[in-house]
Amino acid sequence: MPRPERPDRPVRTLTVVRTERLTPAMVRVILTGPDLDAFPPLTFTDHYVKLRFGDVTRTYTIRSLDLETRELAIDFVVHGDEGLAGPWAATAQPGDALRLVGPGGAWAPSADADAHLLVGDEAALPAIAAALDRLATARPDARVEVYLEVAGPADEQPLATTSRTAIHWIHRTGADAHGEALTRAVVGAERPVGRVEAFVHGNADMVKPLRRHLFHTWAIPREQVSISGYWRTGMNEDGWQAGKREFNARMEAEQDAPV
Repeated sequence: MPRPERPDRPVRTLTVVRTERLTPAMVRVILTGPDLDAFPPLTFTDHYVKLRFGDVTRTYTIRSLDLETRELAIDFVVHGDEGLAGPWAATAQPGDALRLVGPGGAWAPSADADAHLLVGDEAALPAIAAALDRLATARPDARVEVYLEVAGPADEQPLATTSRTAIHWIHRTGADAHGEALTRAVVGAERPVGRVEAFVHGNADMVKPLRRHLFHTWAIPREQVSISGYWRTGMNEDGWQAGKREFNARMEAEQDAPV
């Protein structure tokens, strides 16, 4: 049975304007429609919407929203016929309809950090790219360390930068599971000097060791870190969301244990 919607979270319907192939594994879908007029200004950089494919929901970050042109962009990771949203995006045509709920969101880079650490895989790339857009405009001299894991060089894409942004593209090898190479890169890096603000999202199996590293080894206060698993290897979104609370509770307990 379809899940009832909260009365304050209406289902909106948008239509496809065009699509853009950003990399071999990522497609941008630009959507429009009168329902965008009800969207609030996006004050966060991790804003997301819940896409509805029949009775199935999938969560995706809003890459950008232009209320003047009435265009909303969402970037989809595509792996052939795998999954639900990716194949839809790969074959989307102008005029196709998409139903969604949102937006939600809670994080944006602050103005008073000495350094920003942005870490993620393909799933987190849209939110990290949106944060870089914000920093490049609002704090063009901000120090930003970015670690992004993708399959290979062809999956890198242009990103906005400040005058002190270092972007480290991490490529998975055949021996690496998702997140392993990224974890090694961050753990092997030097801690940025001063008050560090971190945004670390992606595979849950990557988030677990990095959470401990940031809180214990680098001693970054929890309130300065946004860290969460967007997905987990071997699980679809329904399975991951069902077990996410228990996974996070175990992570918290292990984090509080003596090093």
